[in-house]
Amino acid sequence: MTIHLDGRARIVGADINTDYIIASTRKRDTLDEQILKHYLLETVDPAFAASVQPSDLLVAGTNFGCGSAMEIAATVILAAGISAVLARTFSRTFFRNAINNGLLPVECDTSDIGEGDRLVVSSNGAVIDVENRTRGTTIVAAPLPALMADILAAGGLVEFTRQGGWSRTESA
Repeated sequence: MTIHLDGRARIVGADINTDYIIASTRKRDTLDEQILKHYLLETVDPAFAASVQPSDLLVAGTNFGCGSAMEIAATVILAAGISAVLARTFSRTFFRNAINNGLLPVECDTSDIGEGDRLVVSSNGAVIDVENRTRGTTIVAAPLPALMADILAAGGLVEFTRQGGWSRTESA
């Protein structure tokens, strides 16, 4: 899987649960991620959603996506124009929901990334590198298992299945 993302770091803290990503009160009205993206992380920072620019990269501490296992948390991040989340660790359910919906979860040391840093996330295979162009450093992220990389490359689990992905992996 080839990855090349170039964006601005948007920092959130540790233990960002799915109800912080999109508040449960907002989900009562609609599950349309194009509407909900306007409320992304509003409980953490009410101005966050309005400040997101296309290609921004979300950067978190440990345990990102903890809490309830709802897919809408990953799809709202994507709808806002954020194609990857970098975190020290992820909730396993959020990690799988991200993969299944085409959102790249990058497990790496995020402690030296600051708000607004220019990041380049790239991979030409199993290794994912995070280059911090602002600070002149490179972080090597945890590799993705091949099947997960294939699902992401297809654009998510639905597209992977439509493209006959399961039959491709069975013969490998």
